[in-house]
Amino acid sequence: MKKTVIVAALSVVLFSCGGRKGDSGNSLTGTVNIDGSSTVYPITEAVAEEFKKIYPDVKIAVALSGTGGGFKKFVRGETDINDASRTISRYEDSIAKANGIEYIELEVAYDGLTVLVNPKNTWCNEIKVSELKKIWEPAAQRKIISWNQIRPEWPNEPLHLYGAGVESGTYDYFTEVIVGKAHSSRGDYTSSEDDNVLVQGVSSDKNALGFFGYAYYEENKDKIKAVAVDNGNGAVLPSVVTVKNKSYAPLSRPLYIYINNKAAERKEVQTFIHFYLDKINQLVSEVGYMPLEDEELKSVKDKWVEFLNKHKE
Repeated sequence: MKKTVIVAALSVVLFSCGGRKGDSGNSLTGTVNIDGSSTVYPITEAVAEEFKKIYPDVKIAVALSGTGGGFKKFVRGETDINDASRTISRYEDSIAKANGIEYIELEVAYDGLTVLVNPKNTWCNEIKVSELKKIWEPAAQRKIISWNQIRPEWPNEPLHLYGAGVESGTYDYFTEVIVGKAHSSRGDYTSSEDDNVLVQGVSSDKNALGFFGYAYYEENKDKIKAVAVDNGNGAVLPSVVTVKNKSYAPLSRPLYIYINNKAAERKEVQTFIHFYLDKINQLVSEVGYMPLEDEELKSVKDKWVEFLNKHKE
């Protein structure tokens, strides 16, 4: 009981100070290995950059192999933290359990998965969910290949598709809410786990249609155009307001980080996560995502402290 109180008190101090040198005054050292979602990557990278200003002797390695690619490493115990744009699957969880990997899931932000076209596209300003399904479902492969097949009034121009790679949580989420089944879509499209590659593709192709995270749209507004999505209740563009109030449906989603419980025993990982949660709402807004509400963030911090207490007992 005494140990639990001490850990909780330490957690409060770390949250309130935003991360500082240890009590001894010596700089913290160690390594924190992170992989996973390209959507969550800008958030974690921004946190890591701020963290290294205070703890220059801690090496923070942030990679982006997609949510699924990251989980493959995470459930084998090869990484400390996995960025994720979806929750862990039953299969991934079973592999983690088989390998003795325990973890904690923390929600860190909201994202509006954005449908994009090239700015020279003058005909597609809004699109129905049913039309997106018609474009992306497996049966559309090599059949739905021009814009006028979606709407007769749209031009008889080739339809070039760009989207997340199959290891991406963005791909899983998009296919689940649009096609109706996760990991199910046509395969004849330009895919990448790196959203910057997709931005480049859509921005250079007049006949492009793509999807990726809201932050990459915000960062490249001068080169790409968002399309309003109509789920039957009217067309809605993604924004901080529409994502958080869930009127941008069904493409609004939470974002997560997963922390390996053994990694969480290390001081550098604990300090990094404390810092992450202390700075997250400020940095999330700066990189183009939507922050948690204050009560939501408090709940996440409490969950993290409870996790630490449990593993200290």
